[in-house]
Amino acid sequence: MDLTEIFCAIDDYCTQQKINWNVKILSPVVRKRNRKFQLSLSEVATIVVYFHLSHYREFKNYYLIEIKKNLKSEFPKAVSYNRFVELMPNALCVIDSFLSNTRMGKCSGISFIDSTILKVCDNRRIHSHKVFKDTAQRGKSSTGWFYGFKLHLIINDRGEILSFMVTPGNVDDRNSKVIFPLVKNIFGKLFGDRGYISQSLFESLYEKGIQLITKLKKNMKNKLMPLVDKILLRKRAIIESVNDELKNICQIQHTRHRSFCNWAVNLLSGLVAYSFFPKKPSLNLRSKDNLQLLISP
Repeated sequence: MDLTEIFCAIDDYCTQQKINWNVKILSPVVRKRNRKFQLSLSEVATIVVYFHLSHYREFKNYYLIEIKKNLKSEFPKAVSYNRFVELMPNALCVIDSFLSNTRMGKCSGISFIDSTILKVCDNRRIHSHKVFKDTAQRGKSSTGWFYGFKLHLIINDRGEILSFMVTPGNVDDRNSKVIFPLVKNIFGKLFGDRGYISQSLFESLYEKGIQLITKLKKNMKNKLMPLVDKILLRKRAIIESVNDELKNICQIQHTRHRSFCNWAVNLLSGLVAYSFFPKKPSLNLRSKDNLQLLISP
């Protein structure tokens, strides 16, 4: 992905919304010296987003090698690494607003919902963990217990993110405070796994014009389902592929964070970086060969 394209998109948005360094972030009231900024807010956001599109696994190496050396001509006023870490929380509001207002996909009537865990530490270090002590919670997934958060996602058939929400790890996927904000702009059919089985949830969504379709549990009676729905339900793995790319390519999950703000910046910038992927997991329903989907196993 071209660095210039990312910077222009973010900088144009900041210019249109008149966002600058005067934006205030939610933080404890601590008197600090009001130092001048050499980097613009859009440059800080661009550097953070571009990290998720690079081959680097650690942000410090990425900044010291890629930004300070290889991209010195693009960022001639790049500050020291420690100073940049101090500036990152200021970009949180910009990245969040940019993601929510410009990088979300459009609902096509076929959507997929799922959640993925975001660990903040190894289970053996839960008792000594302090960074997310007041925010993270223990939860259980299909792979076992974890300590951290959950990322709830809804995507369309093109692999584009339609909506998302982050909750503590102990929040149920079927929680109405999670589901209803997620489906605010969703219509048509919504495919999920067995974790979303709930008669009350199905009825509530149906009243909103959304048909929730899930697989049945082993102890449930079989029911008739249209062939197209059965086929699309098998293709629900597309959202698993999206989660895999978010974690392994965009690196939205790691356990080296030392502050909640920078954890949030890393997560949101990873979602922004994913939106710039030229090729995302897709069902190709709008291509000429879309009939192949109906006959595939």
